[in-house]
Amino acid sequence: MVKHSATKSIKWGSLIAFVAFLIWWLFFLLPGPLFQNTYSFVLEDKNGELLGAVIAEDEQWRFPSPDSLPETYIRALLTFEDKRFYYHPGLDVFAILRAAKQNISSGKIVSGGSTISMQLARMIRGSEKRRVWDKFIEMLMALRLELKFSKDEILLMYASHAPFGGNVVGLEAACWRYFGKSPEDMSWAEGATLAVLPNSPALIHPGRNRERLTDKRNQLLKRLHQNGYFDQLSLELYMEEPLPERPFSLPALSPQLLQLARSNHPGQFRFRSSVDRD
Repeated sequence: MVKHSATKSIKWGSLIAFVAFLIWWLFFLLPGPLFQNTYSFVLEDKNGELLGAVIAEDEQWRFPSPDSLPETYIRALLTFEDKRFYYHPGLDVFAILRAAKQNISSGKIVSGGSTISMQLARMIRGSEKRRVWDKFIEMLMALRLELKFSKDEILLMYASHAPFGGNVVGLEAACWRYFGKSPEDMSWAEGATLAVLPNSPALIHPGRNRERLTDKRNQLLKRLHQNGYFDQLSLELYMEEPLPERPFSLPALSPQLLQLARSNHPGQFRFRSSVDRD
C-alpha cells in the first residue's frame, strides 16, 4: 500500500513538473525582440508623405512598421488567408481539418491550414520547413502571440514582415515598389494582388507567372464581391486592371535631407520632417 502511494506520488510529481516546464517554456517561447531585421530608413514630409528611403543593410526594401493598415488590404488579406481571424485564438481547427483532408486526398501537401498568427510565427522563426514538429511549434507560438498582442497588432506585424517577392518585404515597401503609391491609395485590385503574394511571392517577377497571379487575384476579387465589398461593375473594372510590369523607383525628392536625417538620427528608421512634399 505504501509502495503504491509512493509510485502514485512520483507520477503526480512528474506530471506537475512537466506541466510547470511546459508553462515556463511557453512563456519564454517568443524571442525578444521578435525580429532581428534591419530596416530601410524612411523620410516623410510633414503630412507623412514619402520623400525618400534608403535600402536596409541586408539589401531588402523593408520599411519600419506603420501605425495602421488600410481597410482594403485587411479585408482582402483576411478573405484570402484567414476569414475567422477575429474569432479564433491563433489556431483555426476547421481550417486545419480541411487542410488535412485536402492533403490526404491529393497525396501531398497542398494546404497548410495556417492562420495569420501561425504564419507570423513562421516569419519570426525564419524557417521555411514544413515538418510536423515545425507546425507544432508554430501553433504554440501563435497561441502565445495571441495572448501577448491584440489582433490589430498581429496584423500589423504580419503585413510589415511578409515577403512580397524579390527583395521587397512588407506591405508599405511593396506598394511603393509595385504600384508607386502609398498603401492608403491602393485599389481593391492592388490590395488583392498584395494579399495573395506572400502565399506565392515568386509570382511577382515581371514576365513570369502572369496568368497564375492574375487568376489568383481575380478569384479573390470575386470572393470580395460576393462578400458585398463592391458591386458587379466595380468587379469587372478591377479584374481589368493590369499587373505591375516592373518595380517602380522610390521617390527621391530630397536626397540631401534624407542623408542628413539618417546621419543625425542613428537607430531611428522613420523620420518625419517639416518639409511639405508638394
